[in-house]
Amino acid sequence: MTLQVADGILLLGYFAGVLYIGYRAAARRIGDSDDFFLAGRTLTLPLFVATLVSTWYGGILGVGEFSYRYGISNWVVFGLPYYVFAAIFALALAKRIRNTNLATIPDKLEASYGRATALLGGVLTFILVTPAAYVLMLGILVQLLFGLNLAVSVILATFLTVVYLHSGGFRSDIWVNAFEFILMFVGFAVMLFVAVHTYGGWEFIQAGVPALHLSWHGGNTWQYIAVWFFIALWTLVDPAFHQRCYAARDGTTARNGILVSILFWFCFDFLTTATGLYARAALPALSEPMFSYPLLAEAVLPPIAKGLFVIGMLATIMSSLSSLMFISAMTVGKDIVARLAPPDRAELLGERWTKIGLLIAGAFAIGLALLVPSVVSLWYTIGTTIIPGLLVPVLAAYFETLSIPRSYAFSAMLFGWLASTGSLLSGTVFAGQDGTYWFGVEPMYPGLAVSIAVWGLGRLRTRS
Repeated sequence: MTLQVADGILLLGYFAGVLYIGYRAAARRIGDSDDFFLAGRTLTLPLFVATLVSTWYGGILGVGEFSYRYGISNWVVFGLPYYVFAAIFALALAKRIRNTNLATIPDKLEASYGRATALLGGVLTFILVTPAAYVLMLGILVQLLFGLNLAVSVILATFLTVVYLHSGGFRSDIWVNAFEFILMFVGFAVMLFVAVHTYGGWEFIQAGVPALHLSWHGGNTWQYIAVWFFIALWTLVDPAFHQRCYAARDGTTARNGILVSILFWFCFDFLTTATGLYARAALPALSEPMFSYPLLAEAVLPPIAKGLFVIGMLATIMSSLSSLMFISAMTVGKDIVARLAPPDRAELLGERWTKIGLLIAGAFAIGLALLVPSVVSLWYTIGTTIIPGLLVPVLAAYFETLSIPRSYAFSAMLFGWLASTGSLLSGTVFAGQDGTYWFGVEPMYPGLAVSIAVWGLGRLRTRS
């Protein structure tokens, strides 16, 4: 991409604003660990919505790729299932989570099932929230903008995204998220406005995209779309959802905040899907659809507007990256190190190792991003292996009628995870004789089946 001086000034202003707000929020800390990890549990409805909406929508280049390839099916695959499970989370879980007054998913696992299950849950949570996909997207975008080496782009972009978290913790994260929430909507609104003004409205899209792009399935099979609905179960065990519920002022704020967030996700999905359709109609022969948004901007946006759109893409990615990086670090410090430490040193070591955990989580995410340089592959691999391990034990922990003994909860988590991972490795790395996954189905299904079966045995044990 080519940027004019005005665009460069806007970009510098954006990065300076992120750092200023992050460190300004850090100065508001009152010093205790509850403030560092959960901003003192004071999130109001506007801040709750801003941080959740921006955090849960980071895969902007992947969304652009899918919209370019399959049209409005993007809304069905990456929108609808997440609205459904977010609504279920809001109505069934949000108040229960806030009322526990805990801080993390492993905290709840320990309260319900003991330390061993909490530690295993901490390891799985660390893998689940690794921001490797967002590190990769941000690195690719920086590389596209400035022509740097991918590894250098990934490292520099990650550093700028998380450096303020070391001193400000969660409070810095939510303040910066609120800033980025505004910019992501502004950037894509500008892009869509200029595209409509330049090319025309719905008639241009109808004439310029394949007919299947305007169908609900986009040419994909219903089985393929169903898999993404199962991957959307991620929402129910997503640590970012849980953390924000723990940090909300009260349970009503948490519930209403998620419901309001669904409306904002719906609006942003309209902006991103429409932009993808314009990219497909205006640039029909792209060899790399992942770059459809940046290349459409290059083709149609004038200076300043282009800068605002680039900032919108950066803000969308960086908001998710900073939040997930902090949760990853928190998992290292609070959920693993502090849980193994003597009780009188747990709080001190938890915060200290969370700051060290930023380096550990950053190194892990960067390494994984460079090892698996595909956003969709990262989402698929992590979601399909980790969700079967966490889903059943976490949900059962919040409902007395679903509770199971400790040993069964640990087994459901361990063997659900191992079954999905084993099937994935069999069908990809080791490629069995027929080159397919176990039983000829997606790896998530055997893992969920094993976890549910162990849970069923645990319920029988409880009743007896």
